[in-house]
Amino acid sequence: MAGLLTKIFGDGNQKQLKRIQKTVDKIEAMEPEMEKLSDHDLQQKTEEFKERHAGGESTDDLMVEAFAVVREAAKRVLGMRPFPVQLTGAVALHEGNIAEMKTGEGKTLASTMPAYLNAITGKGVHIITVNDYLAERDAGEMGQLYQFLGLTVGLNGNGLSKEEKREAYKADITYGTNNEFGFDYLRDNMVQYKEQMVQRPLNFAIIDEVDSILIDEARTPLIISGSAKKSASLYQQADGFVRTLQRETDYTFDEKTKGVQLTEEGINKAERYFSIENLFDLDHVSLTHHINQALKAHVSMHRDTDYVVEDGEVVIVDQFTGRLMKGRRYSDGLHQAIEAKEGLQIQNESMTLASITFQNFFRMYNKLSGMTGTAKTEEEEFRNIYNMDVIAIPTNKPIQREDKPDMIYKSMEGKFRAVVDYIKERHEAGQPVLVGTVAVETSELISNLLKKAGVKHNVLNAKNHYREAEIIENAGQKGAVTIATNMAGRGTDIKLGDGVKELGGLAVIGTERHESRRIDNQLRGRAGRQGDPGMSQFFLSMEDELMRRFGSDNLRSMMDRLGMDDDQPIESKMVSRAVESAQRRVEGNNFDARKQVLSYDDVLREQREIIYKQRFEVIEGNENLREIVENMIVSTLERVTATHTQDDDEDKWDLQAIIDYVHGNLLDEEDLSIDEIKGKEPEEINELVMEKVRARYDEKEAELSPDQMREFEKVILLRTVDTKWMDHIDQMDQLRQGIHLRAYGQNDPLREYQLEGFSMFEAMVENIEEEVAKYVMKARIRENLQREAVVKNTQAVSGGQEEKKKKRKPFVKRQDVGRNDPCPCGSGKKYKNCHGA
Repeated sequence: MAGLLTKIFGDGNQKQLKRIQKTVDKIEAMEPEMEKLSDHDLQQKTEEFKERHAGGESTDDLMVEAFAVVREAAKRVLGMRPFPVQLTGAVALHEGNIAEMKTGEGKTLASTMPAYLNAITGKGVHIITVNDYLAERDAGEMGQLYQFLGLTVGLNGNGLSKEEKREAYKADITYGTNNEFGFDYLRDNMVQYKEQMVQRPLNFAIIDEVDSILIDEARTPLIISGSAKKSASLYQQADGFVRTLQRETDYTFDEKTKGVQLTEEGINKAERYFSIENLFDLDHVSLTHHINQALKAHVSMHRDTDYVVEDGEVVIVDQFTGRLMKGRRYSDGLHQAIEAKEGLQIQNESMTLASITFQNFFRMYNKLSGMTGTAKTEEEEFRNIYNMDVIAIPTNKPIQREDKPDMIYKSMEGKFRAVVDYIKERHEAGQPVLVGTVAVETSELISNLLKKAGVKHNVLNAKNHYREAEIIENAGQKGAVTIATNMAGRGTDIKLGDGVKELGGLAVIGTERHESRRIDNQLRGRAGRQGDPGMSQFFLSMEDELMRRFGSDNLRSMMDRLGMDDDQPIESKMVSRAVESAQRRVEGNNFDARKQVLSYDDVLREQREIIYKQRFEVIEGNENLREIVENMIVSTLERVTATHTQDDDEDKWDLQAIIDYVHGNLLDEEDLSIDEIKGKEPEEINELVMEKVRARYDEKEAELSPDQMREFEKVILLRTVDTKWMDHIDQMDQLRQGIHLRAYGQNDPLREYQLEGFSMFEAMVENIEEEVAKYVMKARIRENLQREAVVKNTQAVSGGQEEKKKKRKPFVKRQDVGRNDPCPCGSGKKYKNCHGA
């Protein structure tokens, strides 16, 4: 079907490439002209472009010449001449699309051209990478090129001060991670003074490994949270109870959804254990939640796969990259449940203060582009959600890698035996081998098997990622064997050593299929860079998670009937197709889940934009906010009056209630009496009250200098908006948690969420107006007014996990501490590794 459509309508990718090729030819044609320029003349081109842009020429008008300038500068500064295919990728990026460029094709160099061109506007360019190491590396290497051409380069790293961050964002081109840019946006919308903001308006972003950031990490939001103290004992009690349960008898576990449910017997056990009559009584909601999280911690969260324990702390392992995510925490009490399971000190839970998904954050940029080696499988999602086309850029040299068919074994044991034999055979021939694993524990299992077989090797997983660059650098040397989790597929090149090409290049071995085809393709792509030889092969077993989840039972029974043993693999296209079909199904499910997350976050996005815009207007200038405050008082008063004058019969109006409200919230008792409002229409009542309110306002202004009064208004507005907005986020989060239950009543949960979310937002706005009116009119004004954040000790939370900067307590040695005891400073480390060092 796809082939037929291509014949009728043509291949969209080829059309795009043909169109871009015309621009590439023009850039190529300028090379002789650029080569004649001296360094000084080449550098002067930047000022010339800035003047021409200021004079009305667009970046598109300047593109051919600007790209030619960068290419010439790259030859002189970096000793690298961008290939025509890199120019093609650069044009795709400038146009706000995704350039799919295979591993080793020079994405980093390709990005310098659109970054330079868009930086000429003076509005800033952000180059976003998946980790700090790559951001620092690229800022250092490519920074030389930008600085040669007269542009400034900033590095936005974790742990920088506000001043340092502001400097980084002022630069023409700023490097950093997706998390850091997103958190800075949220923090900027929580500041009390404009001078505390660090970002400029979001202009143009180039996202490296765009599929990882916009697809893999899109389901979970960035969150700024504050700690909410809760008792650790309930986590420990729930953990103790869960340890008494038996699988199937007391609870069930669903492999596909990874859901854990208590059975009837499990519920009875819980009621007996905690001496309660009904576990599902409203009084026991918290207990039920703790039991469910403890179950999840024990049954579906596995040590050395989902997390590792290091220095007395639970450290999350990123399921997509295999990296340790230090300082991050699972939300909703799951992290505390894991801490209880591992017998560690239990930290406090947190409450949400501000949040945004990566999807909505990156859609705020005026222009967005990205690059990766693997994006075609998710093309529909990129187009629908981000309005970006995926343009597959041809390789500079034809790909020589041989992708062999999958080898499928009956059991895991048989599979791993075959993997070790295969590695040994390749190793003895001197061919370098890269072994890809999905989990930390798999990499350690293979490592142990290779040790027994006497094969020297390196392991690259979340436990020793600090040696990543060094290990990857040597992975292409003769006889090298490297075992790596998915993290090895990101951002680093494996270059072949002397004599390796003659041995067949790098051999890539996959030990199981990932649920996403992209991750498998990334692993394959480590071999065969820049026309080098190489091969890839996946070893699977019927006991692999993907095979278990998607019906390998029939195949397994067929292997039994055929009498196939553990060491006999099958190479079946049918099985490979079945695996790919399973992967497509999982990708489809994940896409639907991400779309749903976005649909729900869009409700909050509209509200967030209104609040942040109004908040910015408050802190931006010194303009008089009195008009805004008075409008809030009018709105509040109109609602109160309307509520108490609804009846057609004036005798039934509750005038006393209006007077009570005005006395309690706006004026002093002697300022207004019931006789003054008797016999008046509601509009007349409002006008009379507002007249007195304005007179009282004038008195307040006379007590202070104009600057103090303006600052007083800002303090009240900011504090009220922040408090109410944080409560609103929390309420929206609670609404979101239970909204799916509306489906049982034949209602669309999303529609219900939109309607209720809108009502809640309106109620929040009314609460803000009421509180601002009350505080401005009733609060006593202190001369030393100070804007203060509503919540202190905030934490950044990414991907549903908290990113916590943990400060050590001051430590004074008062007692004898054993060298292997936990350090009393609270760091979680052993005394000998901390203050006893």
